[in-house]
Amino acid sequence: MIIRKGTPTDMPAVLSLIKELAVFEKEPDAVVVTEEDLVRDGFSPNPLFHCFVAEVNDRIIGIALYYYRYSTWKGKTIHLEDLIVKEKKRGIGAGMALYKEVIKQGKKDGVRRIEWAVLDWNQNAIDFYVKTGAKVLSDWRLVQMDEQGMEAFLKSNS
Repeated sequence: MIIRKGTPTDMPAVLSLIKELAVFEKEPDAVVVTEEDLVRDGFSPNPLFHCFVAEVNDRIIGIALYYYRYSTWKGKTIHLEDLIVKEKKRGIGAGMALYKEVIKQGKKDGVRRIEWAVLDWNQNAIDFYVKTGAKVLSDWRLVQMDEQGMEAFLKSNS
């Protein structure tokens, strides 16, 4: 297994894994991002994300997609957006290898925190993270506003 930085030519495989994750998370129709979006947004002069890929026999079997954030309390942080391993390839250490690579990147970059979200029903993921020393916070709630919500808010507050 090879863990390496993703390249623009990896984006079809990355998108395939993102779609596989959406099915696993019971949101099969939620993915609207395209290969073109991923190439543009990840490989421009000011990339919006970075990713590592896990490769076995020249085939991508997993990804860790992350980006930098800024905390008013901690300073520079990393947000791990997705850690995905093909279902048929789980259990061979790819997830741990990708996870470790993101943590090594955070250490190299001097970030003070790495953060991510996990669904409350994904007990396997929760157990994995806790086993590695991560804290699963129960007193914070994730808040999102989609495109329709933004439009409605701006219309009612113009």
